[in-house]
Amino acid sequence: MNKYISINNSFNIALTISILFMIIFYILSYFQLIQSIESAAIIGEASRWCERVGDGIFREPINTLSNLGFMLAGLFILYKLSNETQFNNFSGLNSISVLYGSCVIWLGPGSMLMHGTNTEWGGWADNLSMVMYIIIPWLYNCYKMSNWTQSKLIKIYVLIVFIYALTRGLFGYGMGIGLDLFGVSIGLWVISEFLFKFWSPRMRFYSGFVGFVVLMMFGIFPQEVFNNFSDYWWIIFFWIPGLLATKKPDSVRTYRFYFLGMIAYLSAFAIWLTGVPDSESCNPDSLIQAHGIWHLLTALATILFFYHYRSEKLIN
Repeated sequence: MNKYISINNSFNIALTISILFMIIFYILSYFQLIQSIESAAIIGEASRWCERVGDGIFREPINTLSNLGFMLAGLFILYKLSNETQFNNFSGLNSISVLYGSCVIWLGPGSMLMHGTNTEWGGWADNLSMVMYIIIPWLYNCYKMSNWTQSKLIKIYVLIVFIYALTRGLFGYGMGIGLDLFGVSIGLWVISEFLFKFWSPRMRFYSGFVGFVVLMMFGIFPQEVFNNFSDYWWIIFFWIPGLLATKKPDSVRTYRFYFLGMIAYLSAFAIWLTGVPDSESCNPDSLIQAHGIWHLLTALATILFFYHYRSEKLIN
């Protein structure tokens, strides 16, 4: 009964928590209670994301507040879910849809804590929020091509998040083993989408090679991978979807919103590359920051991907 009440009040709960977070975050920042002491040494200099580090309420004001886009996107998703009946796993209020909407919201506070404080723990919160979002699509795809229950899907999700949160906190970005889980998960998402569309026993093996196409889109070519295999050992994970996808999916999707989402994300990534101090287009004092645009475009992408999964229909 309590679970039912909680799920059906997802939007109100998320809205309340979001408002409380912003109030508390503002107060703590206003009184300089959560900013890094080390960042005082670089006050006045350009940050890693171009914007000049200030000694005001937020270390990087534009890069901090642009994360409101994620919070608004997630709240929009939960509001829409709260006002409809369920027709698939990304409609109505259920454990999968609410998890997706909630993680979109959390992308905002996670990144705010990093850009607003310039602290190591803020970086941990940012990376955690990114991983909490990006593992949902490929895990969901594997769920649709296996005999997992929703309960098993959620348990696996929680386990991965726990392991990442712990190892990222203890050993840093590479989790102590040189693994960029966020980057790998982008590959796993594309691979699992490909497999969902073209599933066959033979394609379960060939799907892993799609990961190399994803790498090349980000400027990493096979020769570099195999010449530096100790740095790219994690390519073996490209075959995880194929190993888990033991059955053909019982549903189909339209891919209009998927490709629109990818266009939004890749455009955001291209802009993100210009948001560094050594870029000619970097203006640390501008109100228009490339990294802020990255936040807004990727927030849009989360909505487009939401609609992609809502297009899923059972095969008659």
